[in-house]
Amino acid sequence: MAELKLAKLPDRTPVKHMVTVSPELNADLHDYADIYEKTYGQADRVPELIPFILQRFLDGDRGFAKARKQRSEKFSESERKDTSKGPEA
Repeated sequence: MAELKLAKLPDRTPVKHMVTVSPELNADLHDYADIYEKTYGQADRVPELIPFILQRFLDGDRGFAKARKQRSEKFSESERKDTSKGPEA
C-alpha cells in the first residue's frame, strides 16, 4: 500500500439535528442573516448559517475547551494504566 502525505479523510456525512428555538432567537438569527448579507454581499439562509455559528461558539468557549482537554487527558491516563498492567493471566 502506498504511503501518502494526505491521511484518509474523516467521515463527512452530515448529521441532521432538529431544534426548536424561541421567537426571540428566531428573530435574532434572521437579523444575523440580514447583517451577514449586507456585510459579505452573500445571502445565506438561517439554516445554512447555524452550523457555522455553533462551531464558532464552541471554538470560542474557553471553559468548554479546558473541560474537554481535561476529560481527554483523564481518559488517556486511565487508558495508559490499563495497558501498563499487561495481559491478564
